Amino acid sequence: MDTLIVLASVFAVFIPALMLPGPDFVAVVRSSMTRGLSAGILTTLGVTLGLGLYATLSLLGLSALLIEYQWLTWLVRILGGSYLIYLGIRLFFAKPAPIEIDPAAERRAGNPAIFGFLVTLTNPKAIVLFASVFATAVTDQTPLWLMGVMIGLVMVSTFTWYTGVSMFMSSPPVMRRFQKARHRIEQMAGVCFVAIGGRVLADARSPITP
Repeated sequence: MDTLIVLASVFAVFIPALMLPGPDFVAVVRSSMTRGLSAGILTTLGVTLGLGLYATLSLLGLSALLIEYQWLTWLVRILGGSYLIYLGIRLFFAKPAPIEIDPAAERRAGNPAIFGFLVTLTNPKAIVLFASVFATAVTDQTPLWLMGVMIGLVMVSTFTWYTGVSMFMSSPPVMRRFQKARHRIEQMAGVCFVAIGGRVLADARSPITP
């Protein structure tokens, strides 16, 4: 029964936070609508691995380290926010181009899984989320197997949600409707990344509290 209470308390916070639009959501939508389902799924895989890594590091004590050394929190936020702004500027000023679906073009466009993974790693708010969630549910008495279950459920939930998002956004009706608007989609994604990155930089000095 205690195990169920712990899991319920963690995922009652994580699931709604997962479904709120953020940099991960923008990344998956952008890949799915501009490069198709396969790119969307690969981006989803990258996001899943990134959140799984954050969950693991939080359980291993990264959140406590960031609380203790606020300068490290500042550095993570500066690097993360700057990278998001860099991505946003590149997307916004990219030249219009047709949707490329051949394998060679996909390789030239970059690896969607790496793209998703890096976008997730540049979101320091994920650390705050896991720090706050796990801080209320995990103690030094929590068994390792339960921590492993939490990490597994985080990854399964993430992959399931964003796979659904990718399948919807890359469906033929949606693709046909937005095919001519690819450049506008790229620009909108760029604006979102710049806005999120700017907010991260603005909050760089805000301390992480347990």
